[in-house]
Amino acid sequence: MEKDKKTKRVICPSCKGNGFIKIPYRLAKEEVVAQCNVCSSQGEVDEEKLDSVIIDADGFHRLQ
Repeated sequence: MEKDKKTKRVICPSCKGNGFIKIPYRLAKEEVVAQCNVCSSQGEVDEEKLDSVIIDADGFHRLQ
């Protein structure tokens, strides 16, 4: 029987490990806190999945 491989977890680059992000006032016209979609509010992502995250001018995107 094979042992389960444990993947290394790293801090989410979007929320910096908090599990939530703040929406800028200029976008929502009020102070809004939202759950992080990149890490599903866990604060960490698998190192293997981190390569599928792209950062550009529009923010963070995950390749499907």
